[in-house]
Amino acid sequence: MPSGIIIIDKPTDWTSMDVCGKLRRLMGERRVGHAGTLDPMATGVLPVFVGRATRAVEFAEQGAKEYLAGLRLGLVTDTQDTTGHPLSQSDSIPGRAVIEAALDQFRGEILQVPPMYSALKINGQKLCNLARKGKTVERPPRPITIYELELGEQLAENEYLLRVLCSKGTYVRTLCHDLGQALGCGGCMSSLRRTMAAGFHLSHSVTLETVIQAAEEGRAAELLLPVEEYFRDYPAVTITGESERRARNGNEFYARAPEGTCRVFSAEGEFLLLGRAEQGRIRTIKSFFEVK
Repeated sequence: MPSGIIIIDKPTDWTSMDVCGKLRRLMGERRVGHAGTLDPMATGVLPVFVGRATRAVEFAEQGAKEYLAGLRLGLVTDTQDTTGHPLSQSDSIPGRAVIEAALDQFRGEILQVPPMYSALKINGQKLCNLARKGKTVERPPRPITIYELELGEQLAENEYLLRVLCSKGTYVRTLCHDLGQALGCGGCMSSLRRTMAAGFHLSHSVTLETVIQAAEEGRAAELLLPVEEYFRDYPAVTITGESERRARNGNEFYARAPEGTCRVFSAEGEFLLLGRAEQGRIRTIKSFFEVK
């Protein structure tokens, strides 16, 4: 069965789950999961894990993400982006220097109130479902980190490009809204393109059209990256004999390895597991070999 990672350049108007559903059919594998939801209006990097590789999703979801966002000033909407209903408008748009000065308060570790139009659940109910019914509930602010925030080119008289490098859980829509509030003119997000997630960039991505064509030619699995590619920054360790037997049984085993997290391979080159090495012993963090 196919197993690996495919980086999709998600098209607009598709949900992340739409993409996973399409890949289930194209790959002929029911085990498909993505690392980091993208809104339907957003495009860009969506890492999708197929087969046994889905065991790595929990690690990939935690990493930093990079976005290019359109910041529309002078417009506030109920969804915090241009797909929503306008709530207020303003023609008093500050100059570039004022906008750049305002960015500093959003850099680093900050608190952010999740938007009502989001899949976040409060008391078991999705906020977006409540919002569509006209309801608003209290949302506690959550800690996030904005590692880098830059004002890019001016796209229109009241619109700029923002580059955002941020932690998991960051709502770029809300960042645009909050920045508009800080500037006194209001703001919302006009576009969103993710350029990096889980350490993968747009240069690693393929379009759905490419996958569809490959599937028609019977070579869709050839587009998959090996799951160990996600863990490529960790040192590799090869084991044999008794150590491999113990590893496949989920037991601690002996091997010469640098202290810390490592990738463990069989003598044949099969990626067995992600492990933690301490004083010549390795314990399994997560296994990736197919159980026979």
